[in-house]
Parts: sequence; C-alpha cells; structure tokens
Amino acid sequence: MKEKLEQIYKEAKEQIEKIDMTQGLNDLKVKYLGKKGELTEILKGMGKLSPEERPKLGSIVNEIRDSIVEAIETKEKELKQKELNKKLEKEKIDVTLPATKITRGSKHPINRVIEEIQDLFVSMGYDVISGPELETDEFCFERLNLPKGHPARDMQDSFYITNEYLLRTQTSAVQARTMLDYGGNKPIRMICTGKTYRREDDATHSHQFNQVEGLVIDEKDKNVSLSDLKGTLEIFVRKMLGEKTELRFRPSYFPFTEPSYEVDVSCFKCGGKGCNLCKQTGWIELLGAGIVHPNVLKMNGYDPEKYGGFAFGTGIDRLAMFKYGITDMRYLYTNDVRFLKQFDRFEK
Repeated sequence: MKEKLEQIYKEAKEQIEKIDMTQGLNDLKVKYLGKKGELTEILKGMGKLSPEERPKLGSIVNEIRDSIVEAIETKEKELKQKELNKKLEKEKIDVTLPATKITRGSKHPINRVIEEIQDLFVSMGYDVISGPELETDEFCFERLNLPKGHPARDMQDSFYITNEYLLRTQTSAVQARTMLDYGGNKPIRMICTGKTYRREDDATHSHQFNQVEGLVIDEKDKNVSLSDLKGTLEIFVRKMLGEKTELRFRPSYFPFTEPSYEVDVSCFKCGGKGCNLCKQTGWIELLGAGIVHPNVLKMNGYDPEKYGGFAFGTGIDRLAMFKYGITDMRYLYTNDVRFLKQFDRFEK
C-alpha cells in the first residue's frame, strides 16, 4: 500500500509540473483529492487494515495529500502570475503615443430651434412655462373644449396609461394649467415647448414629436385681435425661416379656438414659385392658430365677456427641418455624429 501511495504522489507531482492552465489544475485536484479521487479511495479501504497498520497508513496518506495540495497551490500561483503578466503585456498602453481623436457632434438641431424660439418670445415679453408629459384627460381634452365623446378626439389617437392618465397629445394642456394658475384675472403671455405623443400607424409619422404653443390673454378693452396674432406669427416665422417668408391664413377647425386658421408659409426652397417640396403650390402648411374659444376661457376661470386672446402652435421637428434643410425626419432621432457635427457651422 505504501508503494502505491508513493507512486500516486510521484505521478501527481509530474502531472502538476506539466500543467500550463489553471483549469488543468482543477481537474488534477478532483482526480487525486476529490470524493472519488485516488487518495480518497485508499482512505475508504483502510477499514480492512489491522488496528496497528491504520495509523501508520493514515499518516502517510495525510502527508502525501498535504504535499499534493501544496504543490497544486504553488503551481496555481505561478500560473495566475503568468496569466496576469500576459494580460498586462497585451493591454499595455503607451502613454507617449498621440491621443485618439474623440468624435464629437454638436448641439442638436431641435435644441437649437427650441432655444431660438424661447429667446425670441422672451424678448417679446412672453413667459416660458413647462408642464407634465404624463397628463390627465381633464387637462389634455376636457378643459380644451373636448368633452368625452367629442368626435375631434378621434383626430388624436392617444397613449392612455389608465382611464384617466395619458401621454399628452399636445402642449395645449399647459395653457389650461396656466389659466387656472393665474386665477382668471391676470393677463397671460406664455409659450410652452416640449414633447408630445400620438399613436401613429403611418410609417411616415413618429409617435413622439416636439411642439411649441403660445397663448395670449388680456382684457377685451386691450383689443387682443387677429391682427395681433398675425403680426406675432410674422415675426416668429421670419425670424426662424427668413425675412422674405410670407404667411397665408386659411380657415380651419380646432375645438379650442374660434375662429381657427391653418397658417401656410411661402416655400423657402423655391420662394413661392412652386417646386417638388411644396407640391408646386408655392406654400407649405406650418402652424395652427386662432382666437381662444369662449368655452376654453370659461372652463379655465376667465370670463369670456371680459377677456379674450389668441393661441397658436406648431411642430418643432418640422420647423427644424425647414430651417436647416433636413430632408428626412429620422435624422433627428438617430444621434448619428456625422449628421450632428454638420451643425458646428451654425455656432461660428
């Protein structure tokens, strides 16, 4: 038995020396020291020995086992150090080499347009007000003259979270909140910019887009009229799209304004002569606007006999495309650095 133990120890030492991977060491550990290992099998057979032989053989087995464990641990440290040295060599960085140039974009065109809009209207005395994107049905529809069952709700397929809460379909909800906050007895001159959401089955439309909406309310003796709305929009559009841009008002329908208008602008590409962008008409639809509906004033605390005003709204994404000549809306949402870095020139 002693000769067998010495043979096992010799074989184990030789195999440990040949191992060049830590996984191989684990296999050897199982082979000699595991539950079914060679040393374990010998220990199991010690019951057949005489009482005098058992202590002697047990001492030899323990000594050999400790020697194998020590050899495996020493080899393991050696292999781990080699693997670490190899990894360090492979991942070595020469700090004296020139740095890799980091590709950078620039301020996003939508952010540029939002900032330009806000700066313009602040200079005209407007307040910039924000509101929640998760809105209630009350503020998104009912307080804007769209009661439950109103057919105009079908124009805006919505993302409802519960029966009461939805992702806002337009930033007009902020106008209703502002009117209530002002208590029905203060003039309002505000804009709101932000994200809006609508369900779209059409592959050419996005479920998320950005809007800017404006609201002006004052006492009726101040005579806030359609001419004020037209003058405001002329300043706004010509600032964003160029001084030669012309506006055209077309009667339309919106539940929250009466009268309501679609506002077209002269095609910035052809100057109104007609091209493929404007479908040979010379005009491009850009805004919705109108005089605030008396029902909207009344539901949000303002007496329509004493107060009046106008409201307008447009899509910021569309405006950014027109302003910078972007041909595909998907470019605005891909965060492609090659696209974004082109806008560096607008900062110079």
